[in-house]
Amino acid sequence: MTAPLAPVTLHTDQVHARLPELTVIDVRTPGEYASGHLPGALNIPLDRVRRAVPELRYVAGRGGVLFVCASGARSENAARLLAGQGVPAATLAGGTGAWAAAGQDLERPAACDTRAGWSMERQVRFTAGALVLVGIALGLLVHPAFQILSAGIAGGLVFSALTDTCGMAAVLGRLPYNRPRAADLDAVLAALRGR
Repeated sequence: MTAPLAPVTLHTDQVHARLPELTVIDVRTPGEYASGHLPGALNIPLDRVRRAVPELRYVAGRGGVLFVCASGARSENAARLLAGQGVPAATLAGGTGAWAAAGQDLERPAACDTRAGWSMERQVRFTAGALVLVGIALGLLVHPAFQILSAGIAGGLVFSALTDTCGMAAVLGRLPYNRPRAADLDAVLAALRGR
């Protein structure tokens, strides 16, 4: 068994200087990826990274592997997963948000290839807010016990912040518009094997 490694965090200037030698893996949902990603990035959603470990181990031997997401939290989890398997991995501090804020270009597929989607963070905020409002409205109009829904969402948000995880994002990520088609993942894995 290989010894676990510590993932490395790179900043936008470091990534920009090394971009040609890095294999960039965007771990956001396909909809988020389509809204703009680092040049040359391949999309492997976070819940599919474990399946891609053999291919990622292969490309890591040929150059660096950089994980990217919207803010850096999901990519840090992916880099930690790979490093725990003994494969060197890095994450972009601040994610695509920091990349764009630094004035770097994002690639976007042609308009006919995809429809614009909401980021996972935006989907979570919308869903949590909507459920809180529904709980309050039902609590006022139907029965006070419905306010438990709002309290449950609030408790989930506190738990999410304390553990740096998001159960609601995991659930929303399983919705059809956030799921990659199996052929897409297979094509990305084939592209990694060909590097």
